[in-house]
Amino acid sequence: MFENFKAVILTYKTAPIEVREKVSLDEQQARRLLQRLKDALGLSEALAVSTCNRTEVYYSADRSMGKEIIAQLCLEKNQLPVHEILPYFHIEDTHEAAVEHLFRVGIGLESQVVGDLQISHQMKLAYQWSADEGMAGPFLHRLMHTIFFTNKRVFQETAFRDGAASVSYAAVEMMEKLTVSNNAPTVLVIGLGEIGADVVRNLKDSRFAKVWLANRTRAKAEAIAQDSDFEVIDFADWERYMEQADVVVSSVAKETPLIEAAQVARYYQTGKFRYFFDLSVPRSIAPEVEQMPGCIVYNVDDINNHANEALQRRLAAIPDVERIIGEAMSDFGNWTKEMVVSPVINKLKNMLEQIRKEEIARYMKHLNAEEAERIEQITKNMMQKVIKMPVLQLKAACKRGEAETLADVLNDLFNLEKVTIEN
Repeated sequence: MFENFKAVILTYKTAPIEVREKVSLDEQQARRLLQRLKDALGLSEALAVSTCNRTEVYYSADRSMGKEIIAQLCLEKNQLPVHEILPYFHIEDTHEAAVEHLFRVGIGLESQVVGDLQISHQMKLAYQWSADEGMAGPFLHRLMHTIFFTNKRVFQETAFRDGAASVSYAAVEMMEKLTVSNNAPTVLVIGLGEIGADVVRNLKDSRFAKVWLANRTRAKAEAIAQDSDFEVIDFADWERYMEQADVVVSSVAKETPLIEAAQVARYYQTGKFRYFFDLSVPRSIAPEVEQMPGCIVYNVDDINNHANEALQRRLAAIPDVERIIGEAMSDFGNWTKEMVVSPVINKLKNMLEQIRKEEIARYMKHLNAEEAERIEQITKNMMQKVIKMPVLQLKAACKRGEAETLADVLNDLFNLEKVTIEN
């Protein structure tokens, strides 16, 4: 199953945040979905990628199973009505297009902030979940490692990774612009997952007078705050500190909003502006908060729309990135085609090895140990030279798209259908 790669794709390009948050998967949900695909649909190879910008499932199958996969996703998300979500998904059943899309996602070409560094880590996590759940076969293993290697080439050979064009960096940049007239602005960061922790890292070089960190696991907050003068507070106290903060950043994984309008109302101060940055999907700040006087809320879509200087350098590097991706896809495509004919190569090797063993067995009893070892080595070397040309011709035929014809000739010529492949 080496040329049957497919995908179901929902991204910020086709779905607003209100839809994306409904199908967003955390780690446990993604792992359960993979098991659903294995148990209910009989899939043996799949990858579930879910970020604030996308929810996508890649899989290998002989036929299109896009609608069935979306249905399983809806079951995982508390029996979400399929008809509400289906129109936002693109079902990609073309092998090369699905492979190319995964390359582009993994490199960061499809991110809202082009070249976002976080996507690489998110892809590695998704791959790890597939491997842990027994849903990463030879094809997916090779594909993901090829993408990771291509990422290294992009980093080393282009300006595509220059600067800090990420959601968290864009958020901090916006905070600084919004509070420029405040001599001593304060920030409260609630939730220190991947994005929240990245915000804290970007805040270290900012102009904010005071930064408070609140996380359910206090030890994690203390570890993140170690090399800064940021103050760690108890998670239970975040409301009290919200009253003092000029900027509130929420990055909390929660199915329902953490910050409601009623909570904000309790700490409303006449004439004071408070900026809220919601970096969560699903959103952790209720939309009604923005209706409060003096309160302005920015969600991930708002933040991603603020390009920075690094973005222009990254955009200029896209042609080089696409060239590198094209080279990697070509090499990967050749490997894929070679895997299609590998059974023929193995059968031919097994047939010749069987002939070799049968022939030398007739003479071994008349040879001493030294002579037998020499004969063994000579015949093996002969075998390798005999098999070399058919293998090279098969691989060359793969690149020309003629492998199937040559494989049929070899099958007929040597009657390889009767040969058993040995592991």
